[in-house]
Amino acid sequence: MTSIDLNADLGEGFGRWRLTDDERLLSVVTSANVACGFHAGDAATMRRVCELAAERGVRIGAQVSYRDLAGFGRRAMDVPSAELAAEVAYQIGALEVFARAAGSRVSYVKPHGALYNRVVHDEEQAAAVVDGVLLADAALPVLGLPGSRLLDLAGKSGLPVVTEAFADRAYTDAGTLVPRTREGAVITDPEAVVERSLSLARSGEVSSLSGTRIEVRARSLCLHGDTPGAVDLARRVRGRLETSGILVEAFA
Repeated sequence: MTSIDLNADLGEGFGRWRLTDDERLLSVVTSANVACGFHAGDAATMRRVCELAAERGVRIGAQVSYRDLAGFGRRAMDVPSAELAAEVAYQIGALEVFARAAGSRVSYVKPHGALYNRVVHDEEQAAAVVDGVLLADAALPVLGLPGSRLLDLAGKSGLPVVTEAFADRAYTDAGTLVPRTREGAVITDPEAVVERSLSLARSGEVSSLSGTRIEVRARSLCLHGDTPGAVDLARRVRGRLETSGILVEAFA
């Protein structure tokens, strides 16, 4: 049976401000990318999300980022390799405390925002992220874009690699994500997102922004938690996958 993991970015709040509906999304997804305090999240939020995820059997992933609370981790930054590696390990370690306290553990690592896009092509920054993961736990899977430098270097370093796809983001003909600054970069039509999810799970293919059919083979499908109607959309996606005979299960 064909199977796929559903992951979502969660814990993206700070103090009294909350962006994602963590509790309801955790009833749908199988893996939670938890913000570790650098682009969003704080100690109390991380602890709460880990407890909720553990209660529901959802895998906990560390969503590591550039240190950029004001820009939500979506601004380009130049961070020295040694510093970035240390900050990646720091974020994983912080989340691990709360995951362990909740009776679970950090099961994988996924970069966020500008860092995610940077390590698709940037060898130096990708290597720094890999070094940070190795420093924290040399057995942690790394979740990322198929064909990225990050996954290539992670695999060569002995880390398990997991490919992911985005049903609500537009792709270039080269299989990379269209920058959010371009019109059409985010897919907002719910039915289109559902159909793209099904296509990605079944055939590993999706239409690029230009209309070209491209291959995007992935073990995990990302559902963004910060978009309007995210919970209802996630439920629709999971429902369509399951009624189509696709098993929704965690990869870790």
